[in-house]
Amino acid sequence: MISAQRQWTHAWRASLLSLPLIVIVAILARAVFAWHEGRQIPHDLLGTVPFMQETGNIARSLALGNGFSDALRQGTGATAWLTPVYPLLLAGIFRIFGIFTAASFIVAVLLNIFFSAAASIPIFHAGRKIAGAGVGAAAAWLWAIFPNAIMVPYEWIWDTCLTVLLAALIFWFTLTLAESLRARDWGLYGLLWGLALMTNPALASLLPFLLGWAAWRASRIDRSSRANQTRTMALAALALLIAGLCCVPWTVRNYFAFHRFVPLRSTFPMALWLAHNPVFDPRSPITARVTPYEQGRQYRRLGENEYMREKGMEAWTFIRSHPALEADLFAERFVAFWAGIDSPFQAFARAESFADRVLLLANALVALGTLAGLAAAWLHWRRYAFAMSVFPLVFPWLYYLTEPYLRYRQPIDPILLLLVALAARFFVFRRNLGSSESPDRLSVGR
Repeated sequence: MISAQRQWTHAWRASLLSLPLIVIVAILARAVFAWHEGRQIPHDLLGTVPFMQETGNIARSLALGNGFSDALRQGTGATAWLTPVYPLLLAGIFRIFGIFTAASFIVAVLLNIFFSAAASIPIFHAGRKIAGAGVGAAAAWLWAIFPNAIMVPYEWIWDTCLTVLLAALIFWFTLTLAESLRARDWGLYGLLWGLALMTNPALASLLPFLLGWAAWRASRIDRSSRANQTRTMALAALALLIAGLCCVPWTVRNYFAFHRFVPLRSTFPMALWLAHNPVFDPRSPITARVTPYEQGRQYRRLGENEYMREKGMEAWTFIRSHPALEADLFAERFVAFWAGIDSPFQAFARAESFADRVLLLANALVALGTLAGLAAAWLHWRRYAFAMSVFPLVFPWLYYLTEPYLRYRQPIDPILLLLVALAARFFVFRRNLGSSESPDRLSVGR
């Protein structure tokens, strides 16, 4: 009887640590949500409404052979509204399954589900490297059942899920790269960054910090060797060069299309203006909300170049003339980035469904868990603390300044959940927390 109970306990623990099981659960959770939501919407709407945004419009233009253009669909010309990877991927789906069809939507959602669920793999391995298999599995399980992660693959036909996977891979590879002096590893790291930048340029804010940390850690493999430090700097330069070269064809294309330097995306001025315009000023006579129709008409009239230049000037003028209001708006965007909305307590009280309350509560707990995880990392897993801290401390700044929609946080959510798992390990399950979970010696790959 005792032996059978031990076998059952061992099997249960083994299942909790099983990465294939975690990935399967992640896929099923996302697929069930998508199936449930999809049943309530007519198929003809599924084939049109989800694509009625910039990604769908550009992919449509590519599928029709009109090039990377028409972000607002109605013949608006060449665009750098987005970087090319995901629109090209979606255009391939359109070419096979039809432009704006229910079949294309289903395939796009399935691909999003695969990207999102696959992020469990690098976060599992990163957690295991930092603090053992238990923490790695806990972080992966949290990601598998995290409400935001379950909803986004269906709700947004955008690069979000692919960006999540790339960000998680970058984090895992950064930890591994810190122990390698192989040129091949650093070159592949540069290629991964090149793909990430061509998918979502917002990740660029992390590049100097993660690359610099990996180079610094690698230089400490043999502190007495000056040649080792020189080699590490050369390897970091190699990774940076390869990442930059991946962006060159797109940048050259943008120069010929717009006759100016647009390295990745052109839309930061517009994003800045959307968060800094007279609508936010209660003293302004302009009180009507910004409408896509009105802005689309202005965009078509001015062209992308002039439209972005004008919006940038208007945004900076508003920022300089409203310093006190800007402080308030910054605080609201900070809260919205972490809680999902700028007034979470009121939203929780007014929520009409249990699901809405779960979503708000989950995000509040993740925000608190991230803070606790940062403390735990610096107290016990200091070797990796800087690399983990970069994600919640650096990445959000772009959205503190622009628009803090919850889906914009999704690329760093797996790392935030890893910090939550570390917090639980340190503050709740700290018995037998040994130094073996924070090895100080580096293994050298030659």
